[in-house]
Amino acid sequence: MEENHLANISVALARAAEQLSPLPEPSISAKKQVASAAADTSNETEFLSTPPSGLIDTSAAISTLIDTLVNLPTNPPSLYIDLEGIYLSRFGSISILQLLVAPTDETYLLDVHILGDKVFSTSGTSGSTFKTILESASIPKVFFDVRIGCNTSLPEEISEGPVECIESGLGLTYSEKQQMKNTKEAGLKLFAPEHGGSYEVFNIRPLPNQLRLYCLQDVRYMPRLWLHYNARLGRAWANKVQEATKDRVALSQSKSFNGKGQHMALAPTGWF
Repeated sequence: MEENHLANISVALARAAEQLSPLPEPSISAKKQVASAAADTSNETEFLSTPPSGLIDTSAAISTLIDTLVNLPTNPPSLYIDLEGIYLSRFGSISILQLLVAPTDETYLLDVHILGDKVFSTSGTSGSTFKTILESASIPKVFFDVRIGCNTSLPEEISEGPVECIESGLGLTYSEKQQMKNTKEAGLKLFAPEHGGSYEVFNIRPLPNQLRLYCLQDVRYMPRLWLHYNARLGRAWANKVQEATKDRVALSQSKSFNGKGQHMALAPTGWF
């Protein structure tokens, strides 16, 4: 887990939205995949509250949301973030931004595909925007390193992915693990090419319910993970995490950055 107190981390998110270019509508094949998967809903479970559409997809809704995000507690952090989209990188696009607000235990799915920069520029009654909240150095934001991991047998210098961290660190019940597994597999079948899916499904509206549940699950356990790992960190390791976070952001913004490949699963240099 990485806690961001630095403006340049959130600037990367805001700039990503500002640079979005219009995307073609999802292909017929992507829509057929959704129609086929929609027939199997036996393992679906409602996780956290979302609008009837499953997405925050109007400027008015963004404005209302912003008003709930000001003056939240900062220790532990209140805001937990993840992203979904088509080949997430400077060459891809953001479709959905997941936001979990820990004090209220509410999760919101912000429709970046439909609203574009309005997600970040729409203000609440206080004048704050999601962009200013992201860029505020006084408001901590927590995210998991979303870079691509490796599915092979990994030596100790390889970082664990979020699922591995959740399963090994949080002591989930069998039922919780099975529910998480079912939700993940249902989502992968829709969007992962190696499972016969297509990333284009993240831009289908209304959002398929299997994907909605997948998006909700991605941030569901992040507050618990933060508490779990933060309790185990001494001052020296906390400083290492902070420095590694800054280094990763700087690297991701460099022209030579390659966000694909097994090297993305390596732990920071000197950690092992």
